[in-house]
Amino acid sequence: MDTMNNHKEPVPTTSKVSPTAKKTLLILNCILLSIGNCGGPLIMRLYFLHGGNRVWLSCFLETAGWPFILIVLIILYIFRQNTDKKTTLIYMRPRLFFAVAFIGLITGLDDYLYAYGVARLPISTSALIIASQLGFTAFFAYLLVKQKFTPYSINAVVLLTVGAGVLALHTSSDRPNGESKREYMLGFVMTIAAALLYGFVLPLTELTYNKAKQGITYTLVLEIQMVMCFFATIFCAVGMIFNDDFKVIPREANNFGLGETKYYIILCASALVWQCFFLGAIGVIFCASSLLSGIIIAVLLPVTEVLAVVFYKEKFQVEKSVSLLLSLWGFASYFYGEYKFSKKLKDKAQSSQLSMELSQADYSSV
Repeated sequence: MDTMNNHKEPVPTTSKVSPTAKKTLLILNCILLSIGNCGGPLIMRLYFLHGGNRVWLSCFLETAGWPFILIVLIILYIFRQNTDKKTTLIYMRPRLFFAVAFIGLITGLDDYLYAYGVARLPISTSALIIASQLGFTAFFAYLLVKQKFTPYSINAVVLLTVGAGVLALHTSSDRPNGESKREYMLGFVMTIAAALLYGFVLPLTELTYNKAKQGITYTLVLEIQMVMCFFATIFCAVGMIFNDDFKVIPREANNFGLGETKYYIILCASALVWQCFFLGAIGVIFCASSLLSGIIIAVLLPVTEVLAVVFYKEKFQVEKSVSLLLSLWGFASYFYGEYKFSKKLKDKAQSSQLSMELSQADYSSV
């Protein structure tokens, strides 16, 4: 990320991390993002399929796993204290705290929009709609962090967005039994709104890194994630209070189709898996960019599609096939472009090194 300047001295936005460590962190966060992106929607849909109907409870669970990060931070602090007695307990400064808290509230709203969509739509449909998030991420990344695009990345964004739009041609063809067309359409619109809003959140998080005016370490990334999820959880908890969800939970557990024990297991698993998603997404932004985070989320679409069809026996109509084909084409385009760009940089570096060696040889011969 770019270096920030204040009036007295330059303050880097990221601390120096070795390429090997950064690559390891990137792989780790990609794994977490994969688990959360594929498992989160499936577990959430399982709740609704077997008698659960509390949307505010579902969106609450998307970020309610934040105490897990607190445990990790405490362990890291104890480890640091053993090696450096002067280490601080909290790295986050007030300026960054308030910015992250604001993003957390936006995330809470996005959680509600997404949970509402999952409650009304089959997973295979909502996953394809969420693919349009990449287009929104690219747009806001260009506006907020001046993300540079290649013809291949532009092609990928267009294909993924169009692929999601194909579903609008026959929006009610996979409407669940007993659900009105109005509810289905509202779920469709809510899911698009969720894609748009989270497409804004990813670049906004990257912008927050850039404007933080303090070194961004991975420990600080964990603090950012915890604060973000804490405020998102508060937002959803307020909705639960007004909707009387806390009072209804015991009764809903008794009437749950899979039994009371599995009801609570599903709630806990949902909180944990969704935390993997958010931690992975924000970690990929730290190691790379918000656009790459959006790309990975979109890349996992086929996996979510297949799992939804296998486990929930969802329909897979022609328009979904076309949408999936366009999405895969977009993925291939993006990664081919990244491969060519990396190869070009490598060839340029080798050419520069060769020119330097030849110049040194000529100078020595003189």
